[in-house]
Amino acid sequence: MQKITPFLWFDNTLDEALAFYLSIFRQAKVTYQQKGPDGKTFTAAFELEGQGFMGLNGGPHYKLTPAVSFFVACADQAEVDHYWDRLLDGGQAQQCGWLTDRFGVTWQIIPDALMRLMSDPDPAKTGRVRDAMMRMVKIDVAGLEKAAAG
Repeated sequence: MQKITPFLWFDNTLDEALAFYLSIFRQAKVTYQQKGPDGKTFTAAFELEGQGFMGLNGGPHYKLTPAVSFFVACADQAEVDHYWDRLLDGGQAQQCGWLTDRFGVTWQIIPDALMRLMSDPDPAKTGRVRDAMMRMVKIDVAGLEKAAAG
């Protein structure tokens, strides 16, 4: 087990969340599951693309917020589209590649191109890329490339 693991509190929706995430991420698995007396999962350990998580069916006492989000590095637009479209199902889109899924977990769906273009030594180019990204909801790689080219 990794030394530090995100631990997510669900409002009695852990089983649904596990099924949802396992259907989206290509490398995903449940590694531990403890059922409660009602037959629902009480706690679970799971991995998404090698990142370990713990989940708890804790009830309505606490809510997740966008103050903590999970950054999904995407190789290309197809990968951005895959994660964006699937995680957004029943959730809410935010600005700049952020979304909150139906369970209240916030994700950043970010293409590698954004990081590459924002690392350019030309401040005018990075400024155009940043400005383009700030106007986007889902990140559009072609739009970023166009902004970088001027």
